[in-house]
Amino acid sequence: MPFDPRNTPLSAIEARVLATLMEKARTVPDSYPLTLNSLVTGCNQKSSRDPVMEVSEGEAQEALDSLRLKTLSVQISSVRSTRWEHNFPRGIGVPDQSAVLLSLLMLRGPQTAGELRINSERWHRFADISSVEAFLDELRERSEEKGGPLVVQLPRAPGAREQRWAHLLCGPVDVNALASTSSASTGGNASALQQRVDALEAEVAQLRATVQMLCESLGVEPPAAPAE
Repeated sequence: MPFDPRNTPLSAIEARVLATLMEKARTVPDSYPLTLNSLVTGCNQKSSRDPVMEVSEGEAQEALDSLRLKTLSVQISSVRSTRWEHNFPRGIGVPDQSAVLLSLLMLRGPQTAGELRINSERWHRFADISSVEAFLDELRERSEEKGGPLVVQLPRAPGAREQRWAHLLCGPVDVNALASTSSASTGGNASALQQRVDALEAEVAQLRATVQMLCESLGVEPPAAPAE
């Protein structure tokens, strides 16, 4: 059966876990599949997340188990460790490009097509904004037989030049409330400085994940992360 968020919506933590697995598979492939510890670190990172969350290991494990029942995550066990990978495109029933856009919407909240193109640079390079919009339109027009729409276009916020998009994997959303929230945050998210800060923080997160992987392979305790 195709994934239908109207009948089996994801919880907020399931969405964060699934999108984080998708993100790390593309941005830090050397550290993927992820251990539970690395996954929790990715879920709770401060950069490229809206909202910022504090997911515990127990909550992440519960989400992974639930996602596995929905055929959206896969457990890979070995003598040394248990790791997890996503089954996003096949489990949801969408192409890779659409899975990238859905994951970004789950991680960063509502975004315009232009913002999605910028934020997807390390995941997948879309040729132009029109190609992003084409995949968004497909997700919006997903047939009832396939489980219904997976995204919605929000009303244009006051003063905004473009409309934003939100995902529906966690069920129906209040489009007017989301549009208002998006309007309040438009300026900061669109600034070049913020984009550079996000990129630097993402690089730091990647380095931390690599150190985590090396420590796990050597059987040593990873260094404590500095206070933020």
